[in-house]
Formats: sequence, C-alpha cells, structure tokens
Amino acid sequence: QVQLGESGGGLVQAGGSLRLSCAASGRIFSNYAMGWFRQAPGKEREFVAAINWSGSNTHYADSAKGRFTISRDNARSTVSLQMNSLKPEDTAVYYCAAQLIRWGMSMTVAREYDYWGQGTQVTVSS
Repeated sequence: QVQLGESGGGLVQAGGSLRLSCAASGRIFSNYAMGWFRQAPGKEREFVAAINWSGSNTHYADSAKGRFTISRDNARSTVSLQMNSLKPEDTAVYYCAAQLIRWGMSMTVAREYDYWGQGTQVTVSS
C-alpha cells in the first residue's frame, strides 16, 4: 500500500505560479512512476504530467507543455509539479498518483495508476 498526500494548492491570479508537492509513504518510492491529474467541476479527470521512476522520462499534456514541470526526489519520496503562467482554465482539484512499474504501462492513463492522493484545490482567478 502506498499513501500519497498533496500540498501546495491555493488561490492565485492568472499569470502566477504554484508548486504542488506530493509525499509518498509505505513502499519503495523508486518502484513507482508518478503522475499528476486534475479534475474540474463537471469534467472528467484528465492527465497533466507524469515522470518515470528515475526522473529521466517525463510526459506532459498539451495544455501543460512549456508551463508545467514535473520532478521527483527519490531520496525524499516526493514528486512536485511546478506550474507557471497559470490560466483560469487550470482551475481544478489536482491529484497525485502512483503506478507500480510494469511492462506495457501507460503513464498518461488514469485507470492504470494504482494509488491516488486526496487532491489539492488550485484556483486561478482572472
């Protein structure tokens, strides 16, 4: 079992920045790829960014490319999402997720993740 806890959400004006963090506990952190997803009211959960076990490979949704950066610290069992140039459409609950490494896995598909945090609210005002 892996426990995930997000922090760093809040209210920010458009064009501002936030840094989300996710702390993991319970299993060997480096055995897991990590992802960030978000869900806005009335919408489905969508992929934002993901990072492989070593940090050498990252994936971003088109909406996040050039503005968001995902990183991880295996020594501290944390994954972060630096969000710059925020837009009102980035408003959502952001979730951290962990995916046990296995062949053929997709890091961009929510149903292929094994563990989820409770989420942190990000609100971007115009």
